[in-house]
Amino acid sequence: MLAIGRVALLSLRGRLLDDAQVGTLKAVNVGLPRDVRWRGRTVHTGVWKAPVAGPVAVRRLNVDGDGQGDLAGHGGEQRAVFVYQLGSYGYWRTFLGRDDFTYGQFGENFTVDGLADDEVCIGDRYRIGGALFEVTQPRVTCYRVGIRMDEPTMPALLVQHHRPGFYLRVLEEGDVRAGDEIVQVGSGPERMTVADVDGLLYLPGHPRAEVARAARIRALSPGWQASFLAILDKPDAGGGNAGLVATVPPPAWRGFRPLRVTAIEAESSTISSVRLADPDGQPLPAPLPGQFLTLRLRPDPARPLLRSYSLSGPPGAGAYRISVKREPHGAGSAYLDSQVRVGDTIEVAAARGTFVLRDGTAPVLLVSGGVGATPVMAMLHALAAARADREVWWLHSAHNAAERPFAAESAALLALLPRARSHISFSRPGPGDEPGRDYDSAGRLSAGLFRALDLPRDADAYLCGPAAFLTAVTEGLVAVGVGPSRIRTEVFGSRAAVTPGIAPVAGPVPHPPDGPPGDGAPVSFARSDVTVPWRDTYGSLLDLAEACDVPARWSCRTGVCHTCESGLLSGDVEYSPEPVDEPAAGNVLICSAWPRGAVVLDL
Repeated sequence: MLAIGRVALLSLRGRLLDDAQVGTLKAVNVGLPRDVRWRGRTVHTGVWKAPVAGPVAVRRLNVDGDGQGDLAGHGGEQRAVFVYQLGSYGYWRTFLGRDDFTYGQFGENFTVDGLADDEVCIGDRYRIGGALFEVTQPRVTCYRVGIRMDEPTMPALLVQHHRPGFYLRVLEEGDVRAGDEIVQVGSGPERMTVADVDGLLYLPGHPRAEVARAARIRALSPGWQASFLAILDKPDAGGGNAGLVATVPPPAWRGFRPLRVTAIEAESSTISSVRLADPDGQPLPAPLPGQFLTLRLRPDPARPLLRSYSLSGPPGAGAYRISVKREPHGAGSAYLDSQVRVGDTIEVAAARGTFVLRDGTAPVLLVSGGVGATPVMAMLHALAAARADREVWWLHSAHNAAERPFAAESAALLALLPRARSHISFSRPGPGDEPGRDYDSAGRLSAGLFRALDLPRDADAYLCGPAAFLTAVTEGLVAVGVGPSRIRTEVFGSRAAVTPGIAPVAGPVPHPPDGPPGDGAPVSFARSDVTVPWRDTYGSLLDLAEACDVPARWSCRTGVCHTCESGLLSGDVEYSPEPVDEPAAGNVLICSAWPRGAVVLDL
């Protein structure tokens, strides 16, 4: 009885401690999104907040009177209220040598006294005024806090100095006001602090035991949980931060090497395959099914062409096969079709790409349009070689039989799989095309067709084809219940830009930058077919890409978030500032990188 009494007493003591005041709400700050000019562009942002007097209603999705300019990264149920501390205000005043801060300076809704990032834990619960809150995640820093602070490196500083701030979920709506006590009423189950969890994702190391602990916290927002699960799923990915970007093993070689053309074969009326092998007869490193090669072609020796083509052959063959569609105005495909012969050598960069077949037991949907069959063909080869017991669907759309590639080859591979099914759609069947023999349905792949086929909802889907095809098929699959997170796509050419807070516009075709040419080493953007000399007035490779209207992806612009991580096909770079965590081997964070000699980027 005495032992039980002591346990009960300790439990009561813990509850009393939990239900103690741990801070004070010093200011409630709100602000609606506004347009601000930044580097010649208009940024729509809600980072400017100002204190409000009197009681303010806090609701499930927001604080009354507040708004976010980019709902993809801010706001919503998991990020309803952002908190920052007076202790960090004092720290940054000293570190930055500034005395111009006002409440809301860091874009926070609640300015608090107490609740330090290295003390507050994910899952802690607090009662403030008439509302109840739960800590869900650290702040995801982006370039807009740098604009607000007039300090471009602020996103990196917040992470490096372990002072990110954190978000709250609203468990019970109610009114709050400046001066309210902050009372802790519950503790996070793993006792992992905001600073610990923030560093676990963004800083080097990612110890698996700690990552697994973080992933177990049910209060942690789904986005952060997914990041930690991705790290656990890719423990040996050859470096890089799998929690921030998709990672694969590093490229098999650096730069470009010569490979010999061993065969050229017609696959359809518009598509031909080129087989490549090591000139000395050595087996080539096995690519992952779905990856691509970048070729440096020299129809004009003074101006090489850089072109990327998906691998379409068996990944473990020791040699490579790419399949190329002849485009009416395609300089690369025209050169391969009309000038390259068996016995020629071509400069080739190692296989790359994160659009790859994943291991598992879930059903697989291989969905392609036209020449988009090339990377999923390599996936089909891999599945057939493994005699996979997974349910496999081969869904292909072409104009007609003459333009359909790999018809006999795909049928032979599907016959090796015990649970394979196929459906071929022709949008413009030819006069001799016979339903049931050459194709299964006339028209395009659509939600209605997917519903009639009764596609498995728990499938992993791999899509490749023209942009409009990808959009339509993705919408169709989602409409029949395939989860968006299970759908992976591959596009030929430049990827869509990511410019948070800046409305996308139809920019011009990538081009050399305005002004006099630089006098530095050449920088090549392979997907955009642009090569220009470097000029030191550019702050980074990202700045140069933007000056050339090369579509780029970015968010923090200071080497934290890895949104800008791109393939470095050849060459070396240096960083300023240094990345918070290194990119994967063979990649580069273009937001803070400078070329050290000639470089070729997968952009």
